[in-house]
Amino acid sequence: MSAQSFFVTGTDTGVGKTFASCALLRAARNQGIVALGLKPVASGCQWVDGQLRSDDALLLRRHSSRQLDYDVINPVALAAPIAPHLAADDSGLSLNASELATHCHRVQVEQDAKLVLIEGVGGWRVPLSEHTGMSDLASALGTPVILVVAMRLGCLSHALLSAEAIANDGLELAGWIANNPKSEPMPRLADNINALRQRLTGCYLGAIPPLSPPDPEAAAAHLSLMTMLKLS
Repeated sequence: MSAQSFFVTGTDTGVGKTFASCALLRAARNQGIVALGLKPVASGCQWVDGQLRSDDALLLRRHSSRQLDYDVINPVALAAPIAPHLAADDSGLSLNASELATHCHRVQVEQDAKLVLIEGVGGWRVPLSEHTGMSDLASALGTPVILVVAMRLGCLSHALLSAEAIANDGLELAGWIANNPKSEPMPRLADNINALRQRLTGCYLGAIPPLSPPDPEAAAAHLSLMTMLKLS
């Protein structure tokens, strides 16, 4: 398998991007693929032993094939639990999409990883600075996109609008995941998934059911990662 990377975005914040990414990492590792998860920017980080740490980045690190230094996984950790451009401004930082993309590419090469998942913040149009956003990071990376859809009322419009924006930005929607973050599935879940399968161009990677406790290994069993990967 040649090296591949994907940008992971969601229909909104709190849709389960990190959990879905960890499940994909576990699915890859179960197939013998060296897989890494990166979180270039994270807001809402907590102080741990004098260092800012993101719970999301720590989860990605835990479920990756290699336990890299934290700063490699999450080079920009922001304390305020607000949009990253605001949190960066509060910290006196300027976020540069090209520099973040270069960091991610370098990690993939140096680690000789066959699969790298690069998780964004919030949805597709979340700002990074006054003039750039998460979509610019994805464009700078030049990678296909995985969309995580939280299966709840309103998800059809959110998913289709996100897919439309991804296509308009010239990127490929490689795959999408139907995530069920609540303890009870949404009404007519199967019908809603089918509606998206008929309308989204990317590979349907599977539906993650409600899991208690949330377990990426268990969630991995519900995903078909290999349908999306290009083997060589």
